This record gives sequence, structure tokens and C-alpha cells, in this order.
Amino acid sequence: MVQISGLHKEFGALHILKGIDLDVSAGEVCVLLGPSGSGKSTLLRCINQLETFEAGEIWVGGDRVGFANEPLPDGRLARLTEKQIAAQRSRVGMVFQRFNLFPHMTALQNVMEAPIHVARVPAAQARKRALDLLERVGMADRSSHYPSELSGGQQQRVAIARAMAMDPELMLFDEPTSALDPELVGEVLSVIKDLARSGMTMMVVTHELGFAREVADQVVFMADGVVVEAGAPTQVIDSPQSARLQDFLKSVL
Repeated sequence: MVQISGLHKEFGALHILKGIDLDVSAGEVCVLLGPSGSGKSTLLRCINQLETFEAGEIWVGGDRVGFANEPLPDGRLARLTEKQIAAQRSRVGMVFQRFNLFPHMTALQNVMEAPIHVARVPAAQARKRALDLLERVGMADRSSHYPSELSGGQQQRVAIARAMAMDPELMLFDEPTSALDPELVGEVLSVIKDLARSGMTMMVVTHELGFAREVADQVVFMADGVVVEAGAPTQVIDSPQSARLQDFLKSVL
């Protein structure tokens, strides 16, 4: 589902991603661990084309991200138009640290927005789908509430339903519980676990080691813009090989 090779990302003099190579199979849950500033969130933003990158390739679902699949006769890659990029991005759902719900819309309206205005789904059909998704994340009884009337955990569950409303092939979660009070973390992780059990391909940036052990098929530890270790949870979390990962796990635990 996701193939990344030789990915480099720079912000001015800052070299954030330094040649990332990573594959995520369809139906797999890939958990990204690492200290702040290691490039985890930037990697997700490159996949979803919220950031451009200087070198390397990203493929999602068989399509090259940001560029035409086949090179031009002179070997150059043709950059996609904004409309084509938007079409690619619509196939990838993303949930952020901050919930980013539209404050003037109810939970139901937030979930309906993209299907109606981006995918041109009829309103009645979008409403039914949105209600089904809110039911799935345990928010059906709050469908008429505005974000200001919801707890952080409830807002994040609505945000997950909103990301699912476009039927994405891939879901990206950028530290989805980091802005939540501790007692609300479990309800959001429960929703993500349910998605994992359904076979959704997911990449999750998190510090929740228990979640990684329980749900991840692959754990990737990043530091200083490179992949330091990658493998099964039992390998990466329980038997770390590098001193860098050992120190990180000690700090998290």
C-alpha cells in the first residue's frame, strides 16, 4: 500500500528526513516511534502531500505521490496538477493531534462536509454514511452537538469519523492522543484498535507502547531523520538492538 524510498525533506538548513526507506503492506498497522524532532510527523505530512520533499519517492496504492507514474521521454517526472493532487489526497485520511473540527458545524455536519463538497455525494447519502460512522466511533448520540460541547476525546472520535467519510485506502494518525487528558486516551485508542481489526491500512505516530504492542504489525523507530530499527513489536520494543532505541524506551517507560 505504501512504498517509500530515499525520501529527503528539508526546511531551509534543517535536514528533517535523511533518506527514509519504508514499506507498509495493505491491511497492516505501522506504528512510528521516536523522540520529538525525529521526523515522524513530517513523514506523514509528505505522504499526504501537506509537505513537498526534495528527493526520493512515495507510492500509495500503486500511484506515485505528487507526480505522474511514468517519466517523461527525457526522464523527468511531471508534477501533478492541484486537482490531481487533491484527488490523490482524498484517498488518504489523516487525523491530527489537534482535532481541527469546524467549530460552526455540528459533529454530523463535520463528517458530511467532505463527501458532499469534495466527492459530490448526494446529501441524503452523505448523511446516512456520516451517522453510520458516528455510530461506529460511539458518537451517534452527540451528532447534533458542536465541537465546543464535546470533550477532547469526543472531538477526536468525530475527527476519526470525518477522516473515514471519504472511504480512504490509508489512514494516517499523527499522535492522535497527545492533546488529550489521560483519562480520555483509552476511548480514542479503542476506536483506532477497532479500525485495525477491520483491516484498515494505518500508519500511527504515538508514544503509547501498550497500543503498539497490541495492534502494530510493524514498529518503526526513527531518530534524527532516519529509520534506526524496524520490525515486529516483540523485536523492536521488547528486544531493542541500538543504544538510541534503548534510551528512548527507558525515557518513555
